[in-house]
Amino acid sequence: MKRVRTIRVAAASLIAALALAACGHPGDTTAHGTGHPGPTNTASPAGTTVHDEADVVFAQMMIPHHQQALEMAKLAGSRASNAKVKELAAKIETEQQPEIQTMTAWLTAWGAPVPGMSGGMSHGSMGHGAMPGMMSDADMAKLQAATGKTFDRMFLELMIDHHTGAVQMAKTELAQGENPEAKALAAVIVATQTAEIADMHHLLATLN
Repeated sequence: MKRVRTIRVAAASLIAALALAACGHPGDTTAHGTGHPGPTNTASPAGTTVHDEADVVFAQMMIPHHQQALEMAKLAGSRASNAKVKELAAKIETEQQPEIQTMTAWLTAWGAPVPGMSGGMSHGSMGHGAMPGMMSDADMAKLQAATGKTFDRMFLELMIDHHTGAVQMAKTELAQGENPEAKALAAVIVATQTAEIADMHHLLATLN
Protein backbone atom coordinates (compact mmCIF):
# COMPACT_ATOMS: atom_id res chain seq x y z
CA MET A 1 0.00 0.00 0.00
CA LYS A 2 3.04 2.30 0.46
CA ARG A 3 3.37 2.55 -3.33
CA VAL A 4 -0.19 3.89 -3.64
CA ARG A 5 0.40 6.50 -0.92
CA THR A 6 3.50 7.68 -2.79
CA ILE A 7 1.50 7.98 -6.01
CA ARG A 8 -1.21 10.01 -4.30
CA VAL A 9 1.37 12.41 -2.76
CA ALA A 10 2.87 13.01 -6.20
CA ALA A 11 -0.58 13.48 -7.71
CA ALA A 12 -1.54 15.95 -5.00
CA SER A 13 1.53 18.02 -5.87
CA LEU A 14 0.46 18.04 -9.53
CA ILE A 15 -3.02 19.25 -8.63
CA ALA A 16 -1.63 21.99 -6.38
CA ALA A 17 0.54 23.21 -9.25
CA LEU A 18 -2.44 23.28 -11.59
CA ALA A 19 -4.49 25.20 -9.06
CA LEU A 20 -1.76 27.82 -8.73
CA ALA A 21 -1.54 28.11 -12.50
CA ALA A 22 -5.30 28.63 -12.69
CA CYS A 23 -5.03 31.48 -10.19
CA GLY A 24 -2.94 33.38 -12.71
CA HIS A 25 -5.51 33.30 -15.50
CA PRO A 26 -6.72 36.82 -16.24
CA GLY A 27 -10.43 37.43 -16.00
CA ASP A 28 -11.06 34.28 -13.95
CA THR A 29 -13.35 35.24 -11.09
CA THR A 30 -14.42 31.77 -9.97
CA ALA A 31 -13.29 30.15 -6.74
CA HIS A 32 -10.14 28.04 -6.92
CA GLY A 33 -10.27 24.50 -5.56
CA THR A 34 -7.64 21.81 -5.28
CA GLY A 35 -9.41 19.49 -7.70
CA HIS A 36 -8.57 16.51 -5.46
CA PRO A 37 -8.86 17.34 -1.74
CA GLY A 38 -7.73 14.99 0.98
CA PRO A 39 -10.36 13.46 3.26
CA THR A 40 -10.26 16.43 5.65
CA ASN A 41 -10.48 19.13 2.99
CA THR A 42 -13.64 20.85 1.79
CA ALA A 43 -14.48 20.37 -1.87
CA SER A 44 -14.74 23.52 -3.97
CA PRO A 45 -15.64 24.32 -7.57
CA ALA A 46 -13.07 23.83 -10.30
CA GLY A 47 -10.60 26.70 -10.34
CA THR A 48 -11.36 27.75 -13.91
CA THR A 49 -14.55 28.06 -15.95
CA VAL A 50 -12.81 26.45 -18.93
CA HIS A 51 -14.45 23.08 -19.49
CA ASP A 52 -16.00 21.05 -22.28
CA GLU A 53 -18.58 18.30 -22.66
CA ALA A 54 -15.99 15.64 -21.87
CA ASP A 55 -15.34 17.25 -18.46
CA VAL A 56 -19.06 17.28 -17.67
CA VAL A 57 -19.60 13.69 -18.80
CA PHE A 58 -16.54 12.58 -16.81
CA ALA A 59 -17.94 14.01 -13.57
CA GLN A 60 -21.51 12.89 -14.25
CA MET A 61 -20.40 9.32 -14.92
CA MET A 62 -17.69 9.05 -12.28
CA ILE A 63 -19.95 10.19 -9.42
CA PRO A 64 -22.36 7.21 -9.62
CA HIS A 65 -19.40 4.96 -10.45
CA HIS A 66 -17.68 6.02 -7.22
CA GLN A 67 -20.96 5.75 -5.32
CA GLN A 68 -21.27 2.11 -6.30
CA ALA A 69 -17.67 1.48 -5.22
CA LEU A 70 -18.58 2.94 -1.82
CA GLU A 71 -21.61 0.66 -1.59
CA MET A 72 -19.35 -2.31 -2.29
CA ALA A 73 -16.69 -1.14 0.18
CA LYS A 74 -19.19 -0.65 3.01
CA LEU A 75 -20.18 -4.32 2.77
CA ALA A 76 -16.64 -5.46 3.60
CA GLY A 77 -16.77 -4.34 7.22
CA SER A 78 -19.31 -6.98 8.21
CA ARG A 79 -18.80 -9.60 5.47
CA ALA A 80 -15.09 -9.86 4.66
CA SER A 81 -12.87 -12.30 6.55
CA ASN A 82 -9.52 -11.13 5.20
CA ALA A 83 -7.98 -8.17 7.05
CA LYS A 84 -6.31 -6.85 3.89
CA VAL A 85 -9.63 -6.88 2.03
CA LYS A 86 -11.16 -4.83 4.86
CA GLU A 87 -8.18 -2.45 4.75
CA LEU A 88 -8.55 -1.99 1.00
CA ALA A 89 -12.29 -1.35 1.31
CA ALA A 90 -11.70 1.29 3.99
CA LYS A 91 -9.05 2.92 1.80
CA ILE A 92 -11.45 3.07 -1.15
CA GLU A 93 -14.03 4.83 1.04
CA THR A 94 -11.42 7.34 2.25
CA GLU A 95 -10.25 8.11 -1.29
CA GLN A 96 -13.49 8.22 -3.23
CA GLN A 97 -15.91 10.08 -0.95
CA PRO A 98 -13.92 13.36 -1.21
CA GLU A 99 -13.67 12.87 -4.98
CA ILE A 100 -17.47 12.62 -5.20
CA GLN A 101 -17.77 15.88 -3.28
CA THR A 102 -15.24 17.58 -5.55
CA MET A 103 -16.94 16.48 -8.76
CA THR A 104 -20.35 17.47 -7.39
CA ALA A 105 -18.99 20.96 -6.72
CA TRP A 106 -17.66 21.18 -10.28
CA LEU A 107 -20.99 20.24 -11.85
CA THR A 108 -22.80 22.75 -9.65
CA ALA A 109 -20.34 25.49 -10.65
CA TRP A 110 -20.76 24.55 -14.32
CA GLY A 111 -24.57 24.60 -14.11
CA ALA A 112 -24.73 20.93 -15.10
CA PRO A 113 -27.06 18.26 -13.62
CA VAL A 114 -25.65 16.32 -10.69
CA PRO A 115 -26.44 12.58 -10.62
CA GLY A 116 -28.74 11.56 -7.79
CA MET A 117 -29.71 15.10 -6.76
CA SER A 118 -33.19 16.59 -7.03
CA GLY A 119 -33.63 17.75 -10.61
CA GLY A 120 -30.49 15.89 -11.64
CA MET A 121 -29.96 12.45 -13.06
CA SER A 122 -30.83 9.40 -11.03
CA HIS A 123 -28.23 6.73 -10.34
CA GLY A 124 -29.47 4.58 -13.18
CA SER A 125 -30.71 7.16 -15.67
CA MET A 126 -27.43 7.11 -17.63
CA GLY A 127 -27.50 3.32 -17.85
CA HIS A 128 -24.84 0.97 -16.51
CA GLY A 129 -23.79 0.22 -20.05
CA ALA A 130 -22.46 3.76 -20.39
CA MET A 131 -20.18 3.31 -17.38
CA PRO A 132 -17.61 0.52 -17.80
CA GLY A 133 -17.07 -1.71 -14.79
CA MET A 134 -20.42 -1.01 -13.16
CA MET A 135 -21.92 -3.99 -11.33
CA SER A 136 -25.35 -5.26 -12.28
CA ASP A 137 -28.11 -5.48 -9.67
CA ALA A 138 -27.63 -9.26 -9.75
CA ASP A 139 -23.90 -8.89 -9.01
CA MET A 140 -24.63 -6.58 -6.09
CA ALA A 141 -27.23 -9.00 -4.70
CA LYS A 142 -24.70 -11.86 -4.85
CA LEU A 143 -22.06 -9.72 -3.11
CA GLN A 144 -24.52 -8.72 -0.39
CA ALA A 145 -25.38 -12.38 0.21
CA ALA A 146 -21.76 -13.54 0.40
CA THR A 147 -19.65 -13.79 3.56
CA GLY A 148 -16.18 -14.88 4.57
CA LYS A 149 -13.74 -16.11 1.94
CA THR A 150 -16.48 -16.22 -0.69
CA PHE A 151 -17.07 -12.52 -0.15
CA ASP A 152 -13.34 -11.75 -0.19
CA ARG A 153 -12.81 -13.36 -3.58
CA MET A 154 -16.01 -11.95 -5.12
CA PHE A 155 -15.27 -8.45 -3.80
CA LEU A 156 -11.76 -8.44 -5.27
CA GLU A 157 -12.87 -9.81 -8.64
CA LEU A 158 -15.72 -7.30 -8.96
CA MET A 159 -13.63 -4.38 -7.69
CA ILE A 160 -10.87 -5.15 -10.20
CA ASP A 161 -13.46 -4.86 -12.99
CA HIS A 162 -14.89 -1.72 -11.37
CA HIS A 163 -11.48 -0.06 -11.06
CA THR A 164 -10.61 -1.04 -14.63
CA GLY A 165 -13.74 0.76 -15.81
CA ALA A 166 -12.86 3.86 -13.78
CA VAL A 167 -9.36 3.92 -15.29
CA GLN A 168 -10.86 3.68 -18.78
CA MET A 169 -13.18 6.62 -18.08
CA ALA A 170 -10.35 8.67 -16.57
CA LYS A 171 -8.13 8.06 -19.61
CA THR A 172 -10.95 9.33 -21.83
CA GLU A 173 -11.05 12.51 -19.74
CA LEU A 174 -7.29 12.93 -20.07
CA ALA A 175 -7.57 12.61 -23.85
CA GLN A 176 -10.68 14.74 -24.40
CA GLY A 177 -11.20 17.03 -21.38
CA GLU A 178 -10.20 20.69 -21.09
CA ASN A 179 -10.58 21.58 -17.42
CA PRO A 180 -7.11 21.29 -15.80
CA GLU A 181 -8.41 20.23 -12.39
CA ALA A 182 -10.72 17.59 -13.86
CA LYS A 183 -7.78 16.24 -15.87
CA ALA A 184 -5.61 16.26 -12.74
CA LEU A 185 -8.21 14.23 -10.86
CA ALA A 186 -8.41 11.84 -13.82
CA ALA A 187 -4.64 11.37 -13.58
CA VAL A 188 -4.97 10.61 -9.86
CA ILE A 189 -7.66 8.02 -10.59
CA VAL A 190 -5.53 6.34 -13.27
CA ALA A 191 -2.45 6.17 -11.03
CA THR A 192 -4.18 5.18 -7.80
CA GLN A 193 -6.62 2.65 -9.16
CA THR A 194 -4.07 1.04 -11.49
CA ALA A 195 -1.86 0.44 -8.46
CA GLU A 196 -4.81 -0.92 -6.49
CA ILE A 197 -5.71 -3.29 -9.34
CA ALA A 198 -2.19 -4.75 -9.11
CA ASP A 199 -2.54 -5.07 -5.34
CA MET A 200 -5.91 -6.82 -5.70
CA HIS A 201 -4.54 -9.31 -8.23
CA HIS A 202 -1.73 -10.10 -5.79
CA LEU A 203 -4.19 -10.45 -2.92
CA LEU A 204 -6.43 -12.74 -4.97
CA ALA A 205 -3.48 -15.02 -5.59
CA THR A 206 -2.88 -15.34 -1.85
CA LEU A 207 -6.44 -16.35 -0.95
CA ASN A 208 -6.88 -20.00 -0.08
